[in-house]
Parts: sequence; structure tokens; C-alpha cells
Amino acid sequence: MRKLFLLDLLIETRNFGETRWLGQPIWQNVLDLHTMQETIYEVKPELLIECGTHCGGSALFFAHLFQLMGVGRVVTVDLVKMHELSHPLITFLEGSSVDPEIVAHMREIADGVRGPVMVVLDSDHSASHVRREMEAYCDLVTTGSYMFTQDGALDDLVALRLGPAGPRKAIHDFLGSHPEFEIDHARSRRFLITNSPMGWLKRK
Repeated sequence: MRKLFLLDLLIETRNFGETRWLGQPIWQNVLDLHTMQETIYEVKPELLIECGTHCGGSALFFAHLFQLMGVGRVVTVDLVKMHELSHPLITFLEGSSVDPEIVAHMREIADGVRGPVMVVLDSDHSASHVRREMEAYCDLVTTGSYMFTQDGALDDLVALRLGPAGPRKAIHDFLGSHPEFEIDHARSRRFLITNSPMGWLKRK
């Protein structure tokens, strides 16, 4: 029943394509967005790395939260620029999230902060790409913080599946070789209807 409701919800909202944050397209399940807000407030990351800028709405959402909290900044990357946003707490990068130069740049930025680091993966949702992202960024996630791997629901919703496997397979494979991470099931099921089942991976 939940899968059918989620499928209807994704179709009716064009996968939340009409959702806005202060007028900017954000392309996020609003329930997941609220869970992100709660998690960011709890962790208070000094740095949030986002793979998959798209229209920039989620990066702007994170930056506004950091403004209110008085701590934090965003570094976000995507293959092409699809927005005209500018914000003092956001660094926009162009390129593949798994390009060695991009990863090295992210690592350099992360090495310069002392507080928590959080990672959000929301770019190419094929299992192979997500797995490469997880390997590239997992060691930047600080103890007690999260790597949020988004859109695992695509593995279950055949009508929207882009390939044979997506983020859920990548999560399973990753956890098999990274015991330092565990699924935060309570957070992943916070509002029951989610685009990212099993997506909240906490570093122990």
C-alpha cells in the first residue's frame, strides 16, 4: 500500500518537480526534507557535501538552515549548472561527483573544518555510480554524522526504475564492507512515506 501511494505521489508531483523552497525548485519529497532539517539541526555539520545540485533548491535550503543555526556551509557538485543561484554559504562545483579532481577538492575542503561533516548523495542513481560515490566520500563523514543516500525507492518502483539496480543495491553492497556505518532505521522510516528507504547511514 505504501509503495502504491508513493508511486501515485511521485507521478502526481512529477517526482516533486513542482515543489519550491522560497520560489526555487527543490525536487525533494517534503517528508524527507523535514527529516533532513531535523538531522542537520541535531548534527550541526560544519560542512555539508551534496552530490547532485540539480536546480539548487536543496543547497539553498541547507544554506538557509545554516544561517539560522549560525554554523555550517554547503559544497555541492553537478555535471552542469542548471540555476543562477548565489549564496555566501554555498560553493558550487561543476563536474562529476566521482571525478578524482572533484573528490580531491572536496577532501581538501573537508580537511579544513573541525566540526561534523555530512554527505548527501543525490546525483546519478544507478547502483554503480552511487557505490563509487559512497566509496569516494564515506571517509569524510565524521563519527556520529550521516551519509544520506537518496532515492532508494527507485529500486522498488519498477515503473520509475532507470536500470537494473539503484541506490538500495549500492547501500547493501557498501554496508557489507564498511562495518563503521549502520542504517539509522528510525530516521529512514521517520514519516513512513519516503523516497529514500534505508538511506540514512550513520557513522558509528
